[in-house]
Amino acid sequence: MPWDRSEPAPPLRDWVQGRGVVGDGLRAVVVGCGLGADAEFVAGLGFQTVAFDVAPSAVRVAQNRHPGSAVDYRVADLLDLPGEWLDGFDLVVEIYTVQALPDPPRSSAVEGVRSLVAPGGTLFAVEFREDGESDSTSGPPYALSRGRMRSFAGEGLEEVEVTAIEGQRWRAVFRR
Repeated sequence: MPWDRSEPAPPLRDWVQGRGVVGDGLRAVVVGCGLGADAEFVAGLGFQTVAFDVAPSAVRVAQNRHPGSAVDYRVADLLDLPGEWLDGFDLVVEIYTVQALPDPPRSSAVEGVRSLVAPGGTLFAVEFREDGESDSTSGPPYALSRGRMRSFAGEGLEEVEVTAIEGQRWRAVFRR
């Protein structure tokens, strides 16, 4: 399973290292955290980190794998987020979650991710890449088109980059 790993996703690690990202107590959230590797990495950068997954079993495994962690692991649904999280995070990390959903509800999931970014905040996203004009219709995962990746922009969130990277993936960064 791609979410069963002990190291952060390479595109996240490379992006952070290439830009010298540090948290200095800022708030971060990891969407669809799986078993916690990305969340632990983000917390290690100094972010106060919340990580959530819709699967209670994933959250339990993440908590068990990382005893004493500073990460606040939660069970939550991207399509029904807690109100106190809206516009609440300086860094939002979304890796391979949106692509797991057919459309609908994929568009609603994109809106949910977007809603987490605080004023002045950054969204970092990685998804499998579809090079055609529309998203893949077979899956999951459903590879996403460049247009779908760009759809994270809106409601004050502006595209910084949508880049094709190795492994037939997109890396995208947005700022509010």
